[in-house]
Amino acid sequence: MIALSLRDIADTVDGVLHLPAGEADPERLVNGSVQTDSREVVQGSIFVAKPGATTDGHLYAPLAAERGAVLLLVERVLDLPVAQIVVADVVVALGSLASTVVSRVRSEGRLKVVAVTGSNGKTTTKNLLREILERVGPTVAARGSFNNQVGAPMTMLEVTHDTAYLVVEMGASAVGAIARLVGLVRPDIGIVLSVGLAHAGEFGDLDATVRAKSEMVTELLPTDVAVLNADDPRVAHMSEKTGALVVFFGEYGNAMVRATDVRASRAGTTFVLHLTSGEFRPVTFRVLGEHHVMNALAAAAAAEVLGVPLDIIVAGLESVQRAERWRMEVLGGRDNVTVINDAYNASPDSMTAALKTLAQIAEPGSRTIAVLGEMAELGSLAGEEHDRVGLLAVRLNISQVIVVGQGARRMHISTINEGSWDGESAYVDTADEAFELLRTLVQPGDTVLVKSSNSAGLRFLGDRLGDLFS
Repeated sequence: MIALSLRDIADTVDGVLHLPAGEADPERLVNGSVQTDSREVVQGSIFVAKPGATTDGHLYAPLAAERGAVLLLVERVLDLPVAQIVVADVVVALGSLASTVVSRVRSEGRLKVVAVTGSNGKTTTKNLLREILERVGPTVAARGSFNNQVGAPMTMLEVTHDTAYLVVEMGASAVGAIARLVGLVRPDIGIVLSVGLAHAGEFGDLDATVRAKSEMVTELLPTDVAVLNADDPRVAHMSEKTGALVVFFGEYGNAMVRATDVRASRAGTTFVLHLTSGEFRPVTFRVLGEHHVMNALAAAAAAEVLGVPLDIIVAGLESVQRAERWRMEVLGGRDNVTVINDAYNASPDSMTAALKTLAQIAEPGSRTIAVLGEMAELGSLAGEEHDRVGLLAVRLNISQVIVVGQGARRMHISTINEGSWDGESAYVDTADEAFELLRTLVQPGDTVLVKSSNSAGLRFLGDRLGDLFS
């Protein structure tokens, strides 16, 4: 974080500063990292005592102080020999502090901010954009999937006076969440990737999801840029809701940044990248799955707006080998067995894309195995969407389906009902049972997809299978 005085921080977050005995200097500067996890605190850090669903960060403040925290952001005064700022709500205070840091650095005239949202692909697009932008200037981007009301400000607070680019990932579980984050950071470029059924149970319906994702662009200024998916009608129509300049990306329609000659294989996807300038260049994109080409186009579009040359954009895209840990991650290799571990998130859209990729990349004559777990947070749509995935697996002629866990059982039932064969769909209750079944089932040359929501825990099954066939 940039250096701020204790008094300055207290004023910024509308808090009350409490200094420990023996310290009477509210002008002392603090510029360490900001942490919500006491285990990550180092000498000079600011510790944010965030209340949680199952615990309370205030309980870990003593450990943070012991590890070298020089300031605690708290909701009540603690009996600790460390400077403390007491606020009404530490999450709100964290956002205020992050907003101030970004605003002050931006006032120096160099920093550009890109924000990314969408039902799928946020983390991949953020990672691709970071790889591109780091080649032209110091870049700060979210770690992992830091995209909520805590994670996004934590990313923002990593900005320093040297930072040229800030890439913020923005997720939402309700209408208004993205608007709050946009208000904190005021992006120069807002990217909307897609609108789908991810988290539909939390939003209530698809219309609410559209409203939530639209918040990325409704408050952009005429001098800002909205980067929108031309191939998703719900996203494309957001151009009518923004006063910003619009840049469309996609493979079809009125896309200004587009991909042609797209060809997918086990090694990744090749395509020709076309920019709004009219320049074009072939790309060898090693991230598995044709659907990730859309994320590459979004990153390329934002980079072009920022003035990044085509050769640097292509070099950045080609340098990325995987979307993210547990996202279309290619493992295995022994006996020509390929394991695709894509079990960090799952929605109907991403499940469809993963199954289509599995069918598409398998070598002629080889078998495909789909190990599928629950898609969480679908609410009343859960039953029919799990049914639909089971039907799709049959229609794509997946050789073997293994469904894991009660939450996903309807996939198995739908697969059996739709299929005309016997035994090609199996159901097990646990990941351990699935692993034992796969140990005997997988043959040389097989391609195995492991796909589920994070809560199903199948990402660890994917890792075990990767190790087994490495």
